Amino acid sequence: MNKIIYEDCLDIIKNIDYEKFQNKSFLITGASGMLGSYISYVLKVLNDEFNMNIHIILNVRDKNKLNEELLNDHNVELIIQDVINPFKYDGNIDYIVHAASPASPKIMTLHPFETNIANTIGTYNTLMLAKEKNVLGYLFISSREVYGEPIDSDYFTEDGMLGYVNPLVPRNSYAEGKKAAENMCVSMKDEYGINTKIVRLAHTYGPGMSVFDGRVQADFLKNVINHEDIIMKSEGTSIRTYTYVADAVSAIFKVLLSSKDIVYNIADDTEISIRELAEVLVGLSNNQSKLIMKIDNSLKKGTASFTKGILSNEKIKKELGWTPKYNVHDGFTRTIEYLREDVLCNTKVMMMKH
Repeated sequence: MNKIIYEDCLDIIKNIDYEKFQNKSFLITGASGMLGSYISYVLKVLNDEFNMNIHIILNVRDKNKLNEELLNDHNVELIIQDVINPFKYDGNIDYIVHAASPASPKIMTLHPFETNIANTIGTYNTLMLAKEKNVLGYLFISSREVYGEPIDSDYFTEDGMLGYVNPLVPRNSYAEGKKAAENMCVSMKDEYGINTKIVRLAHTYGPGMSVFDGRVQADFLKNVINHEDIIMKSEGTSIRTYTYVADAVSAIFKVLLSSKDIVYNIADDTEISIRELAEVLVGLSNNQSKLIMKIDNSLKKGTASFTKGILSNEKIKKELGWTPKYNVHDGFTRTIEYLREDVLCNTKVMMMKH
């Protein structure tokens, strides 16, 4: 296992009530994605280092996207299918984390219909499986996009006012799909008593993310890894928070295992503009990259139709004692180290093949 991911897994385990997973069965959808794979690695380390005897069920569409360490683990079972198809599984399932969802703005823009059904029908199918198996816990990974564009405040709390989302904008299929899925989760809990949970994530990054998915942090990382200049075509004034994946996964486990309420925001403490983020990454490039401004106000990107809004993390900090460990500088330092090692390993593999 990669050194950084292994260290992250141990840090996560220190901060969760992992004994509840002893001899349990755990299904993760979207297991080849950044969040799904990190959750899978944590469960693997719990088995390997803490003898938890967890049966890990990984749902993916393409098993070739999984790391060989997971594919070859005797505690791992695969369900290879799209989540928009009903699940047929004969064994027991104690916990489900539904992490399968398009994460790339490019996909959301080019395939808004498929994006919607992945979040709606996919959630329906996993909730029906949770009901069939009478699971101990079900967690849906939602998004800050459900809040939309803020109306009277730049900060969103779980019990506060939602902002505006125009359902007639195709790109908003992601936000609308997540909103419908959240309603299914609370309805399943209310009507059938299933212990459903929801986490709304702010921008999340770290090992396992794709540098080709079209998000600004991915674009910046790709530039730094390839020793390219970061070229910004806007002023980059939008304020965001960026949460390191290990901090996000630690919060996910805390919500699944220890929370009393149903919905929690997960967001870092640091508010930073896109331009400031670019400057941080330039500083981490060892003078291999520069920041170049080429403003082009005519460009239309595949971003959401809302640009403001910061998630408050006060609820999860107060109720569950969660605090992010990594600030933007340290989290992106670890991510760059991982990506450089990953590029080096892939280069060596390609050289061996030829």
